[in-house]
Amino acid sequence: MRSMEFKMERPGQVQIGDTVTITEGVLPSNYYYIINPAVAMSGNYPFTKRLLSREGIVKDVIENARGYYVTVEFNEEDPQ
Repeated sequence: MRSMEFKMERPGQVQIGDTVTITEGVLPSNYYYIINPAVAMSGNYPFTKRLLSREGIVKDVIENARGYYVTVEFNEEDPQ
């Protein structure tokens, strides 16, 4: 299993246990991912750590001083 963290601006957009779909974006030297429909966004990932799955399950939603963070688990191996 592979876990990724996404930054969410508003609470209540997704709940633990939700199945979410992911859209991949491409930058000149990185990929980034968005939980549809534009609920939360990942950081940038190098080409060697590209996400192959397009669907995952929300495992955690955390609020801290910087905002809301969603952890999504995907059914694939975490690249080394």
